[in-house]
Amino acid sequence: MHHFDYRDGILHAEDVPLPALADRLGTPTYIYSSATLERHYTVFRDSLGLKDPHIFYAVKANGNLGVLMTLARLGAGADTVSEGEIRKALAAGIPASRIVFSGVGKTEAELAFAVEAGIYQVNVESEGELDLLSKVAAARGKRQPVVLRVNPEVGAGGHAKITTGGAANKFGVSFSEAERLYARAANMPGISIQGLAVHIGSQILKLDALEAAFRKLRGIIETLRAQGHGVTRLDLGGGLGIPYQMQAPYAHGPELLQDYGAMVRAVTEGLDVELGFEPGRLIAGNAGILLARVLYVNERADKRFLVIDAAMNDLVRPAMYDAYHEIWPVKEPEPGLAPAAYDVVGPICESGDTFTTNRLLPPMAPGDLLVFKTAGAYGATMSSTYNQRLLVSEVLVRGADFAVTRPRQTYEQLLGQDRAPNWL
Repeated sequence: MHHFDYRDGILHAEDVPLPALADRLGTPTYIYSSATLERHYTVFRDSLGLKDPHIFYAVKANGNLGVLMTLARLGAGADTVSEGEIRKALAAGIPASRIVFSGVGKTEAELAFAVEAGIYQVNVESEGELDLLSKVAAARGKRQPVVLRVNPEVGAGGHAKITTGGAANKFGVSFSEAERLYARAANMPGISIQGLAVHIGSQILKLDALEAAFRKLRGIIETLRAQGHGVTRLDLGGGLGIPYQMQAPYAHGPELLQDYGAMVRAVTEGLDVELGFEPGRLIAGNAGILLARVLYVNERADKRFLVIDAAMNDLVRPAMYDAYHEIWPVKEPEPGLAPAAYDVVGPICESGDTFTTNRLLPPMAPGDLLVFKTAGAYGATMSSTYNQRLLVSEVLVRGADFAVTRPRQTYEQLLGQDRAPNWL
């Protein structure tokens, strides 16, 4: 469910008409719905059917401060993958005791920052990282709580580039090494080994692979306990998918969450561990849109290009993942209006700057507004200044109110990042 709907022929974000935002803030602009964020978080939490689950929102999906503050007020923790994300989570009011630190390439400086901040756990992904973290924590007189991320050799996801649990993927320690490394960690001076973690991919719409991975982790826990090791935590990661096509059956909506909760409860029954979860796209994806404006309609004999002011630097998912986003006109189409086929493209000097080809849309003209739906996850957070284009603004809506949570970058700010060599 989302809160972007037509009212009196005009698309609104909650109670805010989008043309008013375009006039006030310009385009392109990301717009997030507080009501949608809150609903998705609570529906996920309640579907688990668990007492006090540890929910660590994946900051990489959308690190906007307003988004993080909204979720922090609901009790969300943060799954982070860099010092910058840890700092952003702390700035949003998420306490260190609800922050986990994941990722395969944590630097010594980042580990030191995490240890000194007193975060809940580090999800260790290699033996080398384990050695470095022990050294860093011991030097500060601390034993850092950690879980060992295991690659279960079960991969899943909506695209090869977002599948993370296969044997060929870079994430986690190998399944065959998990027991040895756990035993080694139990005797390291700067480490307080607490349990295991797993994350096999993103945009997962079927539960078979997740269940297989979770059962493999349960098997390791039972073996470790039989060997005399304490195991108190199991971090099950994230990865559940969302609908990108609103007209499709909503079989991967609330029903998927209820089935997921039932599966988790069945797999972990009697295991007596603290369960952690790392949803990201699931919370933020349908809570955001990208508002853009038509610049030109370039008619060819066999093609019709709809050139808009948003580009692949603003929303890279279609270029990177061949991702699908619904495109809605801000002005509601008249009933019975015949659609036209468009290639929707941006201004960047690459053919890859194409959002979709031969998409049937209502007839559009220069100046018309449109939105990309389901752009709240991996949209603004992956944006760049490619072609020296400005980072776009981000807005959080709550009812009839809105706040600019990241102003549009200025050219002075863009140029101010550069420094001229002293010999020129």
